[in-house]
Amino acid sequence: MATYVFSDVHGHNKTLERLLEQVQPGDEDEIWVLGDLVDRGPDPVGVIHTCRALPNVHILMGNHEDMMLSFFHSPHDLSLSFQWELNGGNTTKKGLSKLKESELIDIIDWAESLPLGAHVNVNDRNYLLVHAGLRPLNFSARSRWTDVTMDALLRYQFEEDLLWIRDEFWGAPTGFMDDRGQGPIVIAGHTPVPYVEELAEPGRFDRPARNENGECQVMHLGACDATGGVADRWAIDCGAAGGAGWGRIAMIRLDDGEEFYASVLEGE
Repeated sequence: MATYVFSDVHGHNKTLERLLEQVQPGDEDEIWVLGDLVDRGPDPVGVIHTCRALPNVHILMGNHEDMMLSFFHSPHDLSLSFQWELNGGNTTKKGLSKLKESELIDIIDWAESLPLGAHVNVNDRNYLLVHAGLRPLNFSARSRWTDVTMDALLRYQFEEDLLWIRDEFWGAPTGFMDDRGQGPIVIAGHTPVPYVEELAEPGRFDRPARNENGECQVMHLGACDATGGVADRWAIDCGAAGGAGWGRIAMIRLDDGEEFYASVLEGE
């Protein structure tokens, strides 16, 4: 059984389908989607259907799902409608308007049930999975991280941080990793990697945000002597929201760290 993670598809269902065809996760594999399935791209409803149909899938709430829910909870609030539209919500609103009432209710009920964070253990390494990031609070490096400890860390986070945080998370170490490289790695999307590169501490990431072809790629941040040379944060939003010519969807297999990519093509 393998464990895969991806994030921030932003309505590009055809791109996602090509990526899944490339990776071909098995029925016994576990898949984590770190939010922002909807908005911007042409087929957000299709992305929802594709992701929900995956075997052993776990989907987290993203800030765009949260904006969608806020609109449907208060559809006559012009400020909420404007905020959602400003952030690319028109494509989602249009797609949802074509659904039967029962189908729309099903999607809204599903979105309301999405968790804000999770943690997994793969090959004796703990990973904290969130959409945007988190704050260290009073949790620091320790000799042993348990399910109880990680549950508490996620439980005491502010919802707004889990959905929206950028600078404070990507710009400083988490403090969870000790000098032996023991501690959880935080994997997050939300902030496209070119912006992560601008926010990160100089010299504290393993590669530039773009490869030699100018394509966005996953970044690993924070490796230093204090972390035993292990990166404590992985940035996986490869800019699909930007569309063709700029964005890609990235998927990581946690078992061996292999990365898979699909570029957004014109019309996708």
